[in-house]
Amino acid sequence: MNLASIPSPSTGVIELGPIPLRGYAFCIIIGVFVAVWFGNKRWIARGGKAGTVADIAVWAVPFGLVGGRLYHVITDYQLYFSEGENWVDAFKIWQGGLGIWGAIAFGAVGAWIGCRRRGIPLPAWADALAPGIAFAQAIGRWGNWFNQELYGKPTDLPWAVEISEGANRAAGTYHPTFLYESLWCIGVALLVIWADRRFTLGHGRAFALYVAAYCAGRGWIEYMRVDEAHHILGLRLNVWTAILVFVLAVVYIVVSAKLRPGREEIVEPDRDTTPGKDSDVDGSAKADSDAKDAEVDADAKKDPLSKDEPGTGRTAESTEAAAEKG
Repeated sequence: MNLASIPSPSTGVIELGPIPLRGYAFCIIIGVFVAVWFGNKRWIARGGKAGTVADIAVWAVPFGLVGGRLYHVITDYQLYFSEGENWVDAFKIWQGGLGIWGAIAFGAVGAWIGCRRRGIPLPAWADALAPGIAFAQAIGRWGNWFNQELYGKPTDLPWAVEISEGANRAAGTYHPTFLYESLWCIGVALLVIWADRRFTLGHGRAFALYVAAYCAGRGWIEYMRVDEAHHILGLRLNVWTAILVFVLAVVYIVVSAKLRPGREEIVEPDRDTTPGKDSDVDGSAKADSDAKDAEVDADAKKDPLSKDEPGTGRTAESTEAAAEKG
């Protein structure tokens, strides 16, 4: 018998008049704001401009949401396309179901587009945003608590989460794997912040460290979960994904450190695109023109005969010629 446990909300929706406020979506939105806010502070500290992180996030976030949902639907297709299921539910993202692997992969594509438009290196932007993403995940995982999903095996521990009777779930107390992952993500964020300061990580290595550390925790947390999932050689698909991505992240850190040691000195070119101001090219042309005008003025001062007579609009040479003819 449990003497203590974490209660789950009876509903994941709060009605604000005609507007339904869904706990899952609320956690995702708050997480995005935290990631952008913290990433902006780190970007400015590295020499970037305020607002750049948000501008690129406009591309990265939508791509990430689409990628996260696609990964979930593809890997759990039986929830939407098997007999008796409604395929329209695949579009109901507010009911839960975002795969972090697809979110990061597609989000990186969106970020790459945004970085190219701003002329900045994607690895540097990713390094600045890495701990913020981990904090965002820590917040976003509480959306699973609102939906009473992604819990672990039954347990009588004092921090067990209470799950009520529902579709495809039995009432009881279970390991709160959403809480474990939330706490792990906070630890990952703090690790990246410390390592970045201690070792001056650059060229995408801070982001790779975040990926590797997250995968290390996701592996054992995933192993505790009891929700339906595909298995390969006795392991859940996401466990294999975590192992593969972990290895790739570690390899990237090692190779990158050898090929491109240190950190980027300039993360964002100083471009003045204000309307009405000369660009670098126009400025150079204007400087050349001013130099030529200066040379002409200097020649005119040396040859007084080339000067105009005041008030006549005629040069001294033309006046002398006219006098001789007269």
